[in-house]
Amino acid sequence: MTFTADDQRYMSRALELAAQGKYSAKPNPCVGCVIVNDSDIVGEGWHKKAGEPHAEVHALKQASAAANGSTAYVTLEPCSHHGRTPPCADALVKAGVSRVVIAMQDPNPLVAGKGVARLRDAGVDVFVGLLEEQARAMNKVFCHKMTTGKPYVISKVAMSLDGKTAMASGESQWITGSAAREDVHRLRAESDIVLTGVGTILADDPQLTARDGLTGFLVQQPRIVVLDSQLKTPLNARVFGENANTTILTCSDNEQTIQALTAIGCIVEVIAADSKGQVDLYAVHEWLVLQNINSVMIEAGALLNGACLQTGIVDELVIYMAPSALGSDARGAFSMPQVSKLSDRVQLVYVNMDELGDDIKLTYNVKREK
Repeated sequence: MTFTADDQRYMSRALELAAQGKYSAKPNPCVGCVIVNDSDIVGEGWHKKAGEPHAEVHALKQASAAANGSTAYVTLEPCSHHGRTPPCADALVKAGVSRVVIAMQDPNPLVAGKGVARLRDAGVDVFVGLLEEQARAMNKVFCHKMTTGKPYVISKVAMSLDGKTAMASGESQWITGSAAREDVHRLRAESDIVLTGVGTILADDPQLTARDGLTGFLVQQPRIVVLDSQLKTPLNARVFGENANTTILTCSDNEQTIQALTAIGCIVEVIAADSKGQVDLYAVHEWLVLQNINSVMIEAGALLNGACLQTGIVDELVIYMAPSALGSDARGAFSMPQVSKLSDRVQLVYVNMDELGDDIKLTYNVKREK
């Protein structure tokens, strides 16, 4: 089918609405819906939070009786199954919507194609594929989880032009400017989990919450996960702040410390150790796969950044590069002692570059061996 200019305009609006949920709908996808009757927008909606009504329900409620005989523009195939909310495909049929235009099919096996079939079986005209590329990009991590069964893992690094992340003393605040730091907060807000190591906790005592540059958005804070082999995280660390949702993954069986951490609201889970007595990163990845999440953001030092890259669990690398040089004695971005020749290197694929004030944001995909 050839879509009209009006179709394009209404779907663009639906995508704008969907984007409002980018920090709050996780681990659900971002979805927007626009209902049009006789060339007038009679209802709009977006999915705000998992467990709450979907975009179609909000739009239908606003449209009320005007939904009868209308066209609904939805950025993702309406669901056809009973989850925490009733099927949206049934709601559209019940409201009398006569035409549904969908940006992309839902990659979730519970839905994939079934929502479209439900609508068509009820006599609704359904068309799929309008602005599909934009819709797929918006829900990149959701699509990745649905198709691979694994969360999408992003490693974030802030460094100088000569590839350094901190002075030899450990001083690192602040290498980049305020615009880059706000972008990091937005990246956190998009993530289900922010993963770090105990070394970062001890060195910087970060909060790892999403705070800056998010005015006007509904934000669901990411879960914080700390890899702490020997349970050295202080009980007064800022990752245990008010309303924090923090988990420590350890290979220690120190019951006294585990009880102390549990008493302040931290979840402690014991997982396998590697040959060096550290938490095994393959076991960490297996644990992440079992969580109800789509995305993980790694904010850590050179040891964990390098180990995660070498282990192969990183999908995307985001580098914030400042226009400065810290010198040869400063700390590097990735510690990878096993890389001794060029054939051992981790190869990256360039995605894009953005300017953030005086800094540059570089995005790369990690190249996988075929």
